[in-house]
Amino acid sequence: MAKTLLIDYARCHGCQICETACSMMRELNNGTSQPQVTSISWDLEGWGVPITCQQCQDAPCMAICPTGAIYRDEELNRVMVDYHRCIGCRICVVACPFGAMDFDREARKVIKCDLCDGDPLCAKLCPYGALQYVDVSNQSIPKKMEAAEKLRRILRGQKAGS
Repeated sequence: MAKTLLIDYARCHGCQICETACSMMRELNNGTSQPQVTSISWDLEGWGVPITCQQCQDAPCMAICPTGAIYRDEELNRVMVDYHRCIGCRICVVACPFGAMDFDREARKVIKCDLCDGDPLCAKLCPYGALQYVDVSNQSIPKKMEAAEKLRRILRGQKAGS
């Protein structure tokens, strides 16, 4: 069964372990240490927000890519970049509603979360359970909706539990 990275924004403490883990994995696998998960923390409020690719079903980055370099890997349910077709135009970076796509200036290519080939280290190492790699099911849809609502409240300045 396909899996997805589920983010519980209310559990994030902004420790940035996910970011460090991602950086290490990218360095080992791709030769670049630019992480594809970013933990934004608001220390005074006591919470953080992990930002990563949501592997959107109808991915805006995939829809807008002029060369078709962005595609869905059905086996792992992830959105990937074919670097042989990518021209580095960065339109996908602009199209991502989560700010999860980036551009590596040294390598001259776009970069995004690849779910560590089905074994995301960020989820494994998150001490608070804010990042979880779970089976895609009808049960995960309400969890994603709840997490999105929590994030919306947080960004609007309300407490996650109210």
